[in-house]
Amino acid sequence: MTILTNSFTTFAAKGIREELADVIYNISPEETPFISNAGRDDMSNTFTEWQQDSLAAASGSNAQLEGDDLAGSYDAVTATVRIGNYAQISRKSVSVSGTEELVNKAGRKSEIAYQIAKKSAELKRDIETTAIGTNQIALAGNTTTARTTATMLAWIKTNVANVVAGGANPSYTTLPNSLRTDGTTPVAFTETMLKSAAQLVWTAGGNPKTLMVDGPQKQTVSGFSGIATKTYYQTQEVTAAIIGAADVYVTDFGTLAIVPNRFQRHRDAWLIDWEYVKIAYLRAFQQMPLAKTGDAENRLIIAEWALKVTAENAHGLVADLS
Repeated sequence: MTILTNSFTTFAAKGIREELADVIYNISPEETPFISNAGRDDMSNTFTEWQQDSLAAASGSNAQLEGDDLAGSYDAVTATVRIGNYAQISRKSVSVSGTEELVNKAGRKSEIAYQIAKKSAELKRDIETTAIGTNQIALAGNTTTARTTATMLAWIKTNVANVVAGGANPSYTTLPNSLRTDGTTPVAFTETMLKSAAQLVWTAGGNPKTLMVDGPQKQTVSGFSGIATKTYYQTQEVTAAIIGAADVYVTDFGTLAIVPNRFQRHRDAWLIDWEYVKIAYLRAFQQMPLAKTGDAENRLIIAEWALKVTAENAHGLVADLS
């Protein structure tokens, strides 16, 4: 087929208007299951503290004489322990020229409003990644070094299963200032490891509600035999659903909701009791205008926060997974 001589086509035409959809597509994940499920607290200093206590070991020989006189011999009293963590500052910034804010744009009316919303989502993702996916200790900081908050990897030291060769749990007393050491030979996640971690937490007195893993480990867990029966009730004459995912794992010590997290490390599987983990804010999420130094609008999006693990032995970790 050929076209007629001198046919005028779009290839030669001038002034054709652009076809640009009036919407901006962005599928970058914004779900932050760890900081969204953790409790929220306030703090009034850059260093936040709380107290921990525990009961004496149970005794099987507590039998006393009838009418016995204590005669000044009292049981020892153990003081509470003060635990603390530092707050760190996390921020995003944006500068938009006066011209860009004014011109007619596709997909958004205000560039500064669009960028503030985008940067706020990015900041939330940064805090999620720091809290559960970064191996970071509590650091006081100074005029040249930023303060940092201890993360889950620096907090959890008691109920840890599968520490392989070269690996070590953090070691601290009242301030989590010791990094976790990753093992050199990670191994595949097994149901035995998960059961071991669940038993460790239960023995310590914990009652975790959630197993948090990344995507590939979520698929691994779906193959464990302890998964609750996968069923789907068909009530209408339509194509039936095929159920291939697991949302609940039943242990000998309770039920765990399986929650995938895009921002944690592949080598970690967390057992979390949400009653004993909080995000404390010295400054909650906020955006503020900065001084104009020219023909632009400047904004700062900021949060000052600390991870409060009020009882680290309420949680568990299966470490060093391949």
